[in-house]
Amino acid sequence: MSASGGVRVSILRNRDFSLLLSGQLISSLGNQMQLFALPLVVLAISGTPTQAGLVMGLNTVSFIVFGLVSGALVDRWNRKVTMIWCEIGRGLLVLSVVVALWNDHLTMTQLYLVALASGILATFFQVANTAALPNVVDASQLPTVLGFFQSMSNTLRIVGASIAGALYGLGRVVPFLVDGISFLVSAASLRFIRTEFQQEREDGEERRPLTARALTQEIRDGVGWVWRQPVIRFLTFVQAADNLRYGAGYLVIIMLAKGVGADSTEIGLIFSGAAVGALVGAALSNRIIKHFPLGRIAVVTMTVVALAFPLYALAPNPLLLGLVAALESLVRPVYMVALTSYQLSITPDAIQGRVTSAVSTLVFGAMSIGTMAGGALVAALGGDHTVLLFSAYLLLLALVTAGNRAVRRAPRVGEAQPVGEEPVTAGG
Repeated sequence: MSASGGVRVSILRNRDFSLLLSGQLISSLGNQMQLFALPLVVLAISGTPTQAGLVMGLNTVSFIVFGLVSGALVDRWNRKVTMIWCEIGRGLLVLSVVVALWNDHLTMTQLYLVALASGILATFFQVANTAALPNVVDASQLPTVLGFFQSMSNTLRIVGASIAGALYGLGRVVPFLVDGISFLVSAASLRFIRTEFQQEREDGEERRPLTARALTQEIRDGVGWVWRQPVIRFLTFVQAADNLRYGAGYLVIIMLAKGVGADSTEIGLIFSGAAVGALVGAALSNRIIKHFPLGRIAVVTMTVVALAFPLYALAPNPLLLGLVAALESLVRPVYMVALTSYQLSITPDAIQGRVTSAVSTLVFGAMSIGTMAGGALVAALGGDHTVLLFSAYLLLLALVTAGNRAVRRAPRVGEAQPVGEEPVTAGG
């Protein structure tokens, strides 16, 4: 058995990681169904891509408002309990959509409120989940674990996108019902995990009272730490810039698919193609990360995406759209695993939540803006012209990334050390 294979077996024998993984995978399957069904439901109710973009964007807009606060609170609160209640809350919110659809009373107002509230809970959950991971597995296992998450998640994306298209054809309520149940199953799996999701504070270390001043200082500690890390700082800004395009990409592809006559099942297969590409990339991520430095991975990723994206405008049928989606999605998981492993491996546990939230606030905030603006952009320019505009934008990002000295010199994951690290306590 290879060394990497031995690591995978060791990870799967970790009971708590297996519970965390199984719950997340079930929740991810439900999410894929909702992500597919939500814009179609909005288009059926409102008839406009602008409305669809706004609803989808509200799922992540909460990071702009609550992202930094969530990181400080996650470093204070019990991360596991926080995650459990977030999953329960999201499950109940999605099931309210099921009830409204079933009784034919679903309105755009409800969809906006559910999307916003779900986004707030997702903000806290994602920050806590990322911050907790280094406590569930060893630091040396992070690239393998993150690659494993990517692989399994994309396997479910392949199944989920295809099934979602078929289930939506049976009834609009079904994908949302599956998603609501999946959140509750995820909450149950978290309940049985024994490992603590944060390290104990040192003797004598006292947490500050929860005041606006203390919370502000703790947020500044997290943001300041990120700012002192040149590689993380630059790549976070690049990723946010890319997410302005990526957030709109989902809706752009749906509109292009409709333009070439694709039905709901074929649209699902297009996104399955993207999932296949991401699955292959995730499967290769651990090996690539071991042999190539983070900087080279970042430059290659941005270049490949910039060259692949224009092909969407040239694809004349759903099959070729799926192939382009697979190509574009191939490199992204490798880059995401490398960057996240780099960040988690050099961040002190006491500020994991704040560092994660500082990065996520910028990244997901940009995605939210891109998603909401994307609907209006597609409506104004059309799918083909939007693709060409994004293609030029991606090429510019690739050139900027290749020209950054800190990125070019970034080491392999595991060899990096934080720059200018100062002791930071859980209370700031």
